[in-house]
Amino acid sequence: MTSVAARRIALAVIARDEAPRIARLLRSVAPWVDEMLVLDTGSRDDTVAVARACGARVAHFDWCDDFAAARNAALDRAAADWHLVLDADEWLLDGGPALAALRHQAPDFVGALRLEDEGAAAGTARNWLSRVLPGEVRYAGTIHEQPQHRRPVRRLPLRVAHDGYDAAGLARKRHRNRPLLVQALAAAPDDAYLWFHLGKDCAAYDEQAEAAQAFARAEALRPAGCPWRHELAARQLYALKRLGRHAEALQFAQPRLADCADSPDFYFALGDLLLDWAATEPARHLELLPMAQWAWQRCLEIGEQPDQPGSVAGRGSHLAAHNLAVLAEGLGSLRAA
Repeated sequence: MTSVAARRIALAVIARDEAPRIARLLRSVAPWVDEMLVLDTGSRDDTVAVARACGARVAHFDWCDDFAAARNAALDRAAADWHLVLDADEWLLDGGPALAALRHQAPDFVGALRLEDEGAAAGTARNWLSRVLPGEVRYAGTIHEQPQHRRPVRRLPLRVAHDGYDAAGLARKRHRNRPLLVQALAAAPDDAYLWFHLGKDCAAYDEQAEAAQAFARAEALRPAGCPWRHELAARQLYALKRLGRHAEALQFAQPRLADCADSPDFYFALGDLLLDWAATEPARHLELLPMAQWAWQRCLEIGEQPDQPGSVAGRGSHLAAHNLAVLAEGLGSLRAA
């Protein structure tokens, strides 16, 4: 039997044309793992050379439009007791000692780390993702693939940053993810999670009408109490606001006030919607602005909720407080007039 002290930890990465970014990832992880495996899926730049220079072992895989197949090929080649699964546009911010400590823990659970999307347009979005996997766990799903297991999930003190939503990252992904999402939905048209991700993909490229349509489909199909329902509702409010469909958005929000009672992101988006509506219909200022004020006050009452999927830092604290201060000044001027 393998001794506890002999547990091996390997980073498993799939990459293509990631030369400008992959060194950042590999250098952040190298001190804490026993091996770094980069599975190259057809790079035309210096990804392979950079990865090797950073101490990674490089293997090759013929891309087949299936993220799970590529992930699983990387895991097969890494063949460690524990696998840390990251992408080339991510890097470890902190938690290295906790990662290294897995050498002394049996791989009988799945570890979740906190991913922070630093390039997200709305701010730094946070998600807990299952990315620290026992050696035999594998993925399923051609896109937005998920590890398949029945093990307990334990949150680990690992923080990982991601900047794939900046302009350069979006340009790289624009023509890759959408066809795969459409293909996956053709095979599973009632998959709410895929519709949710299609909406997010459309919103990333400012295709708000398509985003709103996909979010509406996700809302209609989603299971009750699903963990991403708050993020879905906030994103739908934003899409409808951008489309100028304010009344429709408020009608969407009203029956969700109780279900989203602990979501500062939902109430922040609601306040943003109401402010935008007031700006387009100045005659309704005195009706709509106090409602926006109430929504942002709710954000402060709820406070930060970093463990909620897709939560944006500051919406339960300084961002809401800033909006309230600006709004209070504006309301005072209106009432004085």
